[in-house]
Amino acid sequence: MAHQKQVPMTSFPKQRTHWAWAVGTFFGAGLMKPGPGTYGSVAAVVLWFVAAHVFQPTHLALWTAVAAVAATLIGIPAATIVARESGRKDPGHVVIDEVAGQLIALIAVSPDWPHAILSLVLFRFFDILKPPPVRQLERLPTGTGIMLDDVAAGALALACAHLIAHFTH
Repeated sequence: MAHQKQVPMTSFPKQRTHWAWAVGTFFGAGLMKPGPGTYGSVAAVVLWFVAAHVFQPTHLALWTAVAAVAATLIGIPAATIVARESGRKDPGHVVIDEVAGQLIALIAVSPDWPHAILSLVLFRFFDILKPPPVRQLERLPTGTGIMLDDVAAGALALACAHLIAHFTH
């Protein structure tokens, strides 16, 4: 993802599977430049933060996990379709993978800005660096590979965020 050039809007296919493009680009966040993946991650953090403060945060960790699983399960076919229609293996404008990974990184994190930003920075670090096994998961076929490397990056960020929180409190 990070190594691919952005495709101008004029080169996108005229015939698109609309639901897949809406989900895959996370309702347009993936079309923002530069760094569409970061925009997808920030969108996930902002939505999580608002939800944490609008709704009762009692079950925030559970609902964050449910949202991450839903984003992953819907994201796999959406990413597959958008990649096929774009003619690219892992198009940068597909950011539902960043949304899913970022939500995983936010599971059971304190709903405040310092912890949210820590989670965001850690997720983007692991998503860009792609340490093992993240890079290996990226090699899986179609939407599965697009999604699961970010799921793994989110899990690494989650573990690190909780370790940091444990040792700093």
